[in-house]
Amino acid sequence: MSTVLLSGTATDVGKTWWGRATVDILRAHGVAVAARKPAQSYAPDELGTTDAEILAHASGEPAETVCPRHRWYPLPMAPPMAADALGLPSFTIADLVAEIAPGPTGPAAMRVVEGAGGPRSPLAADGDTVTLARALEADVVVLVAPAGLGTINAVRLATAAFSDGGVGARLVVALNRYDAAEDLHRRNHGWLAADGFALVTTPAELATSLIEH
Repeated sequence: MSTVLLSGTATDVGKTWWGRATVDILRAHGVAVAARKPAQSYAPDELGTTDAEILAHASGEPAETVCPRHRWYPLPMAPPMAADALGLPSFTIADLVAEIAPGPTGPAAMRVVEGAGGPRSPLAADGDTVTLARALEADVVVLVAPAGLGTINAVRLATAAFSDGGVGARLVVALNRYDAAEDLHRRNHGWLAADGFALVTTPAELATSLIEH
């Protein structure tokens, strides 16, 4: 089984949308795939549309399998901050890794594990999504980034966080809401490609990349 770590250049860049759509496509191609969200925080009025629930709908699993129920924090802060603010026990990256539900087995099976926020946003008391990727020995890191203004800087900084953090996984940059008719989008794509980044602009492209590698 291969592990795909899903991150983003920041919060609200489309990680969960890409995760849901890619898992849908992988399943349609007959790939055995699980979705995992080790911890999630959210506003109380988001219940029913939290990241774990959205991913669960795509993977056909219970939301509590995607994210253990005791790691649901109804406060829109980084998960360890939300836990502290709610008066709940702190937790570590090792705790999160130990609690990830087993996924499908077999060489072609996949698990898509979504972090929180950007690569260096706190995910546990002692680590972030970079730490999680290293602990999981991720095979692929998918970095979701906006396609427009500022994305070159954001992608360079975020990818450096993974390489500097000792993560040796193959990296794929997913440009969210990419529009080939937008001159800036095309130029950003060309610049990042010239930098040597592997780029995808649709979940279908991402799914194909994951299957073929």
